[in-house]
Amino acid sequence: MEGSVALASAAFAGGTRTIVATPHVSCAWPDNDAATIAQGVRAVNQALREADIAVEVLAGAEVALSRVGDLKLGELEALRLGGGPWLLAECPLTVEAPGFEHGLATLQNQGHRILLAHPERCPAIQRDPQRLAALVERGMLTSVTASAFTGSFGRTVQRFAFELLHCGLIHDIASDAHDAVRRPPALAAELVKAGLGDHAARMTREIPEAILRGTELPAPHPVALNSSARSRQAARLQRAVRRLLPAVR
Repeated sequence: MEGSVALASAAFAGGTRTIVATPHVSCAWPDNDAATIAQGVRAVNQALREADIAVEVLAGAEVALSRVGDLKLGELEALRLGGGPWLLAECPLTVEAPGFEHGLATLQNQGHRILLAHPERCPAIQRDPQRLAALVERGMLTSVTASAFTGSFGRTVQRFAFELLHCGLIHDIASDAHDAVRRPPALAAELVKAGLGDHAARMTREIPEAILRGTELPAPHPVALNSSARSRQAARLQRAVRRLLPAVR
């Protein structure tokens, strides 16, 4: 709890007022379920009130497709972000991702709206970015980690994050904070450092609010790439986007 309060305090200092708690629901964390997460969120909010920290924590989860088949009926609905219609699905951190699109399509057919967590860090998507463009064409959204733009996950991820942004394939930018020190919630600071301060309000407040409320989202738009972020892959991705998403120019 002490660490949770410290994280929320750091987020408040950076301008954040609402946090969605998205613990992993995966085979590596078998004890995480909707009831456990809800209980933890209630306890954290009580501690924040007692500490006079004006941050509200909402319940959610980052769901691995490998765990979906083990969940009881109605569990996925309870794991949606802030009680809204959107489910945060984890992009695998592997080179191969067989069945990924099929699993996501199944969730969509069950009535879930899909927000993809950290696609910029998914090697399978890096190798074939048209896979992501096709998922966005199906109505899915993407959530990219702010520190990816400043090189915290390496130059490959950094370059790819800018390429996705340039092609209009990023909808939400999140802190993906884990604690107050090693993975802090320095959302605004990271975007300023990356030169993306002009997009902060839209991608860290307006679109996230729409996601939580289940309302219509502002349309994404491409962002100019700086020269250091240009690559042949960027051109390939842009061609794929133009084929699949003709409105994104």
